[in-house]
Amino acid sequence: MNRAELAAVLRQARARLRPQDVGLPSGTRRQVPGLRREEVAMLAGLSVDYVVRLEQGRGARPSAQVITALAQALRLDDDDRDLLFRLAGHEPPQPGRMGMAVRPSVLRLLDRMADLPVLVLSAKGDVLAWNPLAAALQGDMSAWPRHRRNLIWQRFLGSSRCQVAADPGEDEAAARAAVGTLRAAQARYPRDSDLARMISELRRGSPRFEELWRQGRSAAWRTATKSIRHPQIGTITLDCDTLLLPDTDQTVLVYSAAPGSPEATALDVLRVTGLQRL
Repeated sequence: MNRAELAAVLRQARARLRPQDVGLPSGTRRQVPGLRREEVAMLAGLSVDYVVRLEQGRGARPSAQVITALAQALRLDDDDRDLLFRLAGHEPPQPGRMGMAVRPSVLRLLDRMADLPVLVLSAKGDVLAWNPLAAALQGDMSAWPRHRRNLIWQRFLGSSRCQVAADPGEDEAAARAAVGTLRAAQARYPRDSDLARMISELRRGSPRFEELWRQGRSAAWRTATKSIRHPQIGTITLDCDTLLLPDTDQTVLVYSAAPGSPEATALDVLRVTGLQRL
């Protein structure tokens, strides 16, 4: 393990990111560029003290799980992620595991689409990146524990702030699509241990998931109309388009509404009051 170089790379990666790059509001009291250590810790699901020790080259060698969490929090591409693993004395992830790094070009897309809620999902539904308006719509996803930052896990076992509205037909279709997406991911990534662990947890913890899983159906993220129950502005029905990134097997979800519609007005309200509240 090269503690000094690992510390330097972590500090540099943190300094390169802006809060809006990771779906956080920038605030008005920020005196230095880049993310704060507290923000990196929250995104990675680590303690602030632990992040401080790593950036100072102190403490025990971080585990591969910790390095994975930091690479995701810092939005590292595959090359920079592999460097982080090697500096910590670990072998980088081997082929057969799904891609969890979001390309810089995709993050630039999120920047340009600031007037719409946008999320980037892994092949198994992990929320890898989001913009501030997506957080205003679906809740502060940075506050979810890192290993629970997954739309499918939240649907069956979570209690996230915004849920799909209680329309039986829409809810049933979305649940079946979520389970089918995981089954398709399992077929593509049979050696991905995180995926296997999540499926096992869902099967044990959710009778509804287990019932749908036993049906053996496959699916993929698809364009749909989604009703989202927001605690301040009520139920919003939005178009949800999916943009596929085939080389990384990731999906970009984009929520939108027709111009002049009540839903478009609701998004305008969220663009102001939602971000201020966050």
